[in-house]
Amino acid sequence: MHIVSTPIGNLADLTPRAAAVLREVGLIVAEDTRVSRPMLASIGVQTEVTALPGFDEADRVAPIIARLQSGTAVALISDAGTPLISDPGYHLVNQCRQAGVRVVPLPGACAVITALSASGLPSDRFSFEGFLPPKSKGRKDKFLEIAKAERTCIFYESPHRISESLQDMLAILGPDRNVVLARELTKTFETIQGLPLGELINWINEDEN
Repeated sequence: MHIVSTPIGNLADLTPRAAAVLREVGLIVAEDTRVSRPMLASIGVQTEVTALPGFDEADRVAPIIARLQSGTAVALISDAGTPLISDPGYHLVNQCRQAGVRVVPLPGACAVITALSASGLPSDRFSFEGFLPPKSKGRKDKFLEIAKAERTCIFYESPHRISESLQDMLAILGPDRNVVLARELTKTFETIQGLPLGELINWINEDEN
């Protein structure tokens, strides 16, 4: 089974190797087929596609393993970026390995690493913390956990919660903590803004986007 990284925005970031694999396999397993089909169509891929959403991934794995064991070449993709990085795929990869199915990763776009590389923050030690908790208490607990961390900490957050999350961060970490916000990476309106947290909150409040 191939794990294929897909573009996080700019379709030109799909590697030639990834495009070749997606054309050659017999089945593509996608997080959301509605999102993946336009990207696949843009590179001329007519391969069968099946969905593997995160909420019931474990229940959908067995038929895919059976296809692999019968000789079908399979590729796993996410809506954007590298599969398994805050996206479905863990159960499938885990069970492939348990079943003795070879897993072949194809490197490519990953929003976490893309943002870190351009952030100007230390990159010799970092941790990816995934999505922040949806409630304020959970977020504050997470910020307390990393308050004294001697590493760069990376979070995902949805646009409609970013202001509230930064206010919770401010309450725990204070206005002088250096924070970088990265959005729309590789797209037309890519923005990477780094400021002390207090100033970054003011910048966001004044930004119409």
